[in-house]
Amino acid sequence: MAQYRIERDSMGELKVPGRALYGAQTQRAVDNFPISGLTMPREFIRALGLIKSAAAQANADLGHLKKVSAKAIRNASARVADGEFDAQFPIDVFQTGSGTSSNMNANEVIAHLCSAAGTKVHPNDDVNNGQSSNDVIPTAIQVSAVLVASERLLPALAHLKKTLDARAKELRKVAKTGRTHLMDAMPVTFGQELGGWSAQIRSNIERVTDALKRLRRLPQGGTAVGTGINADARLGPAICAELSRMTRVKFEAADNYFEGISSQDAAVELSGQLKTLACSLMKISNDLRWMNSGPLAGLGEIELPALQPGSSIMPGKVNPVIPEAMAMVCAQVIGNDTTITIAGQSGNFQLNVMLPVIALNLLQSLELLANASRLLADKAIAGFKVREDNIRNALERNPILVTALNSVIGYDKGAAMAKQAYKEGRPILDVALETTGLPRAKLQQLLDPTALTKGGIHGGSAGG
Repeated sequence: MAQYRIERDSMGELKVPGRALYGAQTQRAVDNFPISGLTMPREFIRALGLIKSAAAQANADLGHLKKVSAKAIRNASARVADGEFDAQFPIDVFQTGSGTSSNMNANEVIAHLCSAAGTKVHPNDDVNNGQSSNDVIPTAIQVSAVLVASERLLPALAHLKKTLDARAKELRKVAKTGRTHLMDAMPVTFGQELGGWSAQIRSNIERVTDALKRLRRLPQGGTAVGTGINADARLGPAICAELSRMTRVKFEAADNYFEGISSQDAAVELSGQLKTLACSLMKISNDLRWMNSGPLAGLGEIELPALQPGSSIMPGKVNPVIPEAMAMVCAQVIGNDTTITIAGQSGNFQLNVMLPVIALNLLQSLELLANASRLLADKAIAGFKVREDNIRNALERNPILVTALNSVIGYDKGAAMAKQAYKEGRPILDVALETTGLPRAKLQQLLDPTALTKGGIHGGSAGG
């Protein structure tokens, strides 16, 4: 095959690599945007293939496309959706803000595949029939994000929650020192602590699930500016129905195409929920790092699974690598949300013009959170060991247990006892025996850490 061939578009002739399945418009974009080397994400290309397939079927059903052409387009689009030709989508993410170049990239590749299979179709007139980049690209963002969230992120979060719940049940009776302000506080159980994390994940599952309701309302059918020019009014709903059939996810036509094309509010909303999830996962990861710290000079409450050597110079050092990786993922997702927020407000009149960068960052956030959540569950939470000796020693020497005596001896006497216990490094039980006159059995009952995790004791003060 020749190294190059000549392709033509409305602007004239252009050299295209001989083996390329795309045409002149794609090549112009490759030449115009040598910026980052980042191309559109795999899941976005999958969504483009699904949309082109659904549009071909809908147009054929409505009488706007020959059935033989529709069949050829569907076959080629399925191969694009499956990832067979990802190398034929070379356009940089930082391109025209509407993503027109990527839409035409898909149209050209699919048309080329159809022609190679014996059915000649036109990239604009047939593959892009009844469509505009201005409704295809926003729809591709939404479809790809919904599918990644539904197929990968939500199952990963469900797995993380299940893992947390199992460990919480296993450790429900193991009491430990609670901490507020990073300082000793009243005891809690590991089950309560992990149960709090599980509740955070449950709330995040609910937030993401709720955001997907808006993301499933697609602007496909609004074409250039939202009016639906050059498209059958029935096309948008028909494409949504076909997408639903293909993906088993319920998509529906947007109530207002102008909203879906001129704004990216649904994507911004989902990104905001992913940022909240990142905050939750950062908190959980940092708690694990603190609890694992040491093993001698830190808290030393748990021992995370040893996965790899921790230092190139200090033999025997092992680090909490999974929580650290998760923390970096969370930082990236929070940064991605800032980009998506800025891009989301960049809708001028009838079109948002930062669509490709929204796709890149939103899909990256979904992928990172899905992958890291499973790792956190399987390689950190499922396998950590509780260092019960350290836990018990810290509990026995925790003067804050005196809080349980507030209703018996009062806050001021309790504060004095706590200070004495701190100063002398003695268990609060010993100090209480000397200063309260209460019998040992009664004090042991009142100061029992496990009993104190159940609440129900009336104290005399509030605050951290």
